[in-house]
Amino acid sequence: MTDQATEKPLRELLGGRRGAVDASIPPAVFVLGWLVSGQSIGWGALAAVVAGALVGAIRLRRGGRVTAVLASVAAVAAGALVALYTGRAQDFFLVQLLSNVASALAWAVSILVRWPLLGVVVGLVIGQRTRWRRDPDLVRAYGRASWVWVGQYTLRVIVFGLLWWSGWVVALGVARIALSWPLVALTVAASAFVLKREIPQDHPGLRHPRMRT
Repeated sequence: MTDQATEKPLRELLGGRRGAVDASIPPAVFVLGWLVSGQSIGWGALAAVVAGALVGAIRLRRGGRVTAVLASVAAVAAGALVALYTGRAQDFFLVQLLSNVASALAWAVSILVRWPLLGVVVGLVIGQRTRWRRDPDLVRAYGRASWVWVGQYTLRVIVFGLLWWSGWVVALGVARIALSWPLVALTVAASAFVLKREIPQDHPGLRHPRMRT
């Protein structure tokens, strides 16, 4: 099993580099609009929503899934509404913070119940569905590789949480960009490495689980 064969389905989890970059545009525009307008949350929120809608339209033209695009736009709108309601610019990032908390918990729980999400998603991507669950070697490998993803979300929670608590809006915007594609790329590479290392040498590979009863 080559590194490229392992990493390719993992890269598809978040739509590749373009998807991660697209998701970083509305938060960056919010901070820019907030600064240019003299720290007006209203203008920053409006700029972010417009940017989110434009990014969504471009993604649809590129063939993106309607549900995924609508979810992204809704997340931006929710962040804008929260900031407008509380009157605190840092609360634009509260939805992002909470979503990372939920993701970290979901991935951790999936490992503990022996349904690691990495296996679930990769199984769907490569057309294997859930057959990997009948292979103890793959269940163990997916479980250990999934902890890398738990670490990614936990890192974001810590960084976003500290910056949000401190009210550092510009730093939140910078962190949102820095912890998008660069962190995703590192996570993909690390989880692929762990996955490859944990699968026995004589194993036929991810696409060929050993069906055991």
